[in-house]
Amino acid sequence: MRIARFSIDGNVAFGAVEGDSPDSLVLDIIKGIPYADFELSGTKVPLKKVRLLPPVLPNKVVAIGRNYAEHAAEMGNEVPDVPVTFFKPTTSVIGSGDAIEYPSFSDELHYEAELAVVIGRMCREVPRERVKDVVLGYTCANDVTARDVQRRESQWARAKGFDTACPLGPWVETDVDPGNLAIQATVNGEQRQLGRTSDMIRSVEDLVVHITEAMTLLPGDVILTGTPAGVGPLHVGDEVAVTIEGIGTLTNKVIKRG
Repeated sequence: MRIARFSIDGNVAFGAVEGDSPDSLVLDIIKGIPYADFELSGTKVPLKKVRLLPPVLPNKVVAIGRNYAEHAAEMGNEVPDVPVTFFKPTTSVIGSGDAIEYPSFSDELHYEAELAVVIGRMCREVPRERVKDVVLGYTCANDVTARDVQRRESQWARAKGFDTACPLGPWVETDVDPGNLAIQATVNGEQRQLGRTSDMIRSVEDLVVHITEAMTLLPGDVILTGTPAGVGPLHVGDEVAVTIEGIGTLTNKVIKRG
């Protein structure tokens, strides 16, 4: 099931996305929230008549760095012995179609296409065999990064946590195996990144186990699993798209920060 969060006529709701053709997609409005038992209302609205929102509003976004060997190498880094973790604040989260605002304190903005894991229930110290039980599904993410700031500051909070630095969407896919999916980024229609999630150094199971050893994850929390090689610059006016096989496409335009 594809679960989207959207607004229509000033109201916010979740809906199940139905259909195959982009022009004919409809939303069957969900009664309740997707983190618990819910029913489909049978009330359907065309997707093109709503505004898609970030598919979840996470309490926290836990991101993983250097989880693809080729990306670590292109950044001049070794593969870490343990996962590199950092946070992106909730104020950095935007949805598909929303604008990425080029931060005024940076001159080198980069895209990073990533698979995002959406947590479906409160969990801590999750054993490997239970990881599937705590995951609601998966969505596309762009770990937008002020690369020059990342290089000169020992902490990545400003470089990766500024407003609009965490596009998520377009929806959560609950029925996909994350083990070997094609993941790509395009800028203005030109392919810049192409990899597979099977190239991740640590799997989704590895990451959930590692993170929940330290902290409780809540329904709607998001884990960013790292980016393949091919990261590069974004400029004002660019349109960047992240596409993941079996999930969909997340699209955002870069604008000057007002």
